[in-house]
Amino acid sequence: MFLEALGSAILGLALALAAAYRLPHRLPVRRIVLPTGVAGGLFGAFLTHTALGSVGFLPVMLGAAAVATASVSLLLRPAGRLRPHHHSATV
Repeated sequence: MFLEALGSAILGLALALAAAYRLPHRLPVRRIVLPTGVAGGLFGAFLTHTALGSVGFLPVMLGAAAVATASVSLLLRPAGRLRPHHHSATV
């Protein structure tokens, strides 16, 4: 159980670091992104372990990676406007 928690925290941190490195213009500051990845990894491991029981290390890490990725993706900002908004004079 301890190795699952440690592994999921490291996995969440690695995913958050990769996202912060690849998308710095679309994410907030790293001091928000990194803890979000770690917390997502830990919560994903907890959720997977609770739902599936003691199925093994790999399924728990896959659940941790999925939730960590989803958590960090919630921090993404839009890249830019697709089209400018035109407001009509007659409303």
